[in-house]
Amino acid sequence: MPSSPLPAPSSTAHFLIDRAHMIRRRIAVIGAGAAGLAAALELRREGHGVVVFERAGRLGGTWVYSPAIDSDPLGTNPKREVVHSSLYESLRTNLPRECMGFFSYPFAAVADASERDSRRFPGHREVLRYLEEFATDFDLHRLVRLRTEVLRVEMEEDGGWALWTRRIGGGGAADEREIYDGVVVCNGHFTEPRVAEIPGIEAWPGEQIHSHNYRIPDPFHDKVVVIIGSSASAVDISRDIVGYAKEVHIASRSECAGAPMKEPGYDNLWLHSMIERVLSDGTVLFEDGSSAQVDVIIHCTGYKYTFPFLKTSGIVNVDDNRVGPLYKHVFPPQTAPFLSFIGLPWKVTLFPLFELQSKWVAGVLSGRISLPTPEEMMEDIKNFYSEMEQSGWPKRYTHNLANCRCKHMDWLASQCGFPPVEEWRHQMYDVSQKNRFLHPESFRDEWDDDDLVNQAHQDFKKLLISR
Repeated sequence: MPSSPLPAPSSTAHFLIDRAHMIRRRIAVIGAGAAGLAAALELRREGHGVVVFERAGRLGGTWVYSPAIDSDPLGTNPKREVVHSSLYESLRTNLPRECMGFFSYPFAAVADASERDSRRFPGHREVLRYLEEFATDFDLHRLVRLRTEVLRVEMEEDGGWALWTRRIGGGGAADEREIYDGVVVCNGHFTEPRVAEIPGIEAWPGEQIHSHNYRIPDPFHDKVVVIIGSSASAVDISRDIVGYAKEVHIASRSECAGAPMKEPGYDNLWLHSMIERVLSDGTVLFEDGSSAQVDVIIHCTGYKYTFPFLKTSGIVNVDDNRVGPLYKHVFPPQTAPFLSFIGLPWKVTLFPLFELQSKWVAGVLSGRISLPTPEEMMEDIKNFYSEMEQSGWPKRYTHNLANCRCKHMDWLASQCGFPPVEEWRHQMYDVSQKNRFLHPESFRDEWDDDDLVNQAHQDFKKLLISR
């Protein structure tokens, strides 16, 4: 594969030749996080009129940290006061900055900047600053309506899309209705918690919290804590609180049955198989036969996709975290290309994926890129679902690209008329994920892929020269 970065559309002859024949549409983008900003840029580059709706007071989406938490720490009360952010104070990226940045805007460390986080795996504040600089340098702020909540999105009989919005803190102003040619949904999926089902939990007297509402370790001082999960948040939070808590027990399906294992290097951190049940006296029983008197259970169990504003009369639905039917995780065949979703897949380099998906959506909307017929798209979706079922891949993993990340991203690039994703970017992702599992304590500060880093920096220099 070529090692050069994907060129920006505005620098390609292909884009310039076709520009005169583009169809220009008025498009609403819901959400001003990384996906929404990528969509806004690519839609504008393609000649579309763009309005981005963001309910928060600043752009950045899930990368905007707030010490506030939901009024219900477990996140199951539908009437709770919801906080969008799921960041904890100590969070650092799981991917190195070189491979997680946008193709057209490298996430480079800033030299000689004492107030910046120059680490290769930076903290969340540095990622937010990167997104803010991205928006500033590409003049995206003027496209964003902050503190504007999208209440309802519905297709009109003539094919247009009606949006009802409300200004937050606007003194009770009436809802506003506007019509757009299309809608791009970029509202993220790290706000609505998924919670583990635990036999006996109704009578268990301890506290429960979802990782969405974890911020700092101090509240867990001298407590016995069980963390459910084996993903990045479970690993991070367990290490975050282990110096404060009396005991930390990690319950995970990935742990083998048998005696609990003490985590090397810690006197008060144990690995268990899953929780079997809990008792009314505060006891937690594990499937490995062990038990503990527990004060708090932290659910690091992921999130639900939710689109409460979207009314499609069943054209799009969410079933066990499968958003569908969607062609290549983006287009519902019945409404394509005028309704699309950016950012649903996971186990992938997110910012580059957002950029490729956005290029594809923008090009299809302008008529520069063609989609298959609705019937052909539905057939592709049915085949995909059938392959998942035959392989035993759970429905809730529909948007998990762990087994096809490289192939999918290269396919998107090909649809847009761009080169395949740089090989070093694929390799860097694989190396960092391998090191995360082998060395969870040190993978962010010790690595062995300097050759890939050098290749990335060479390509970044070429990109700057080409501008």
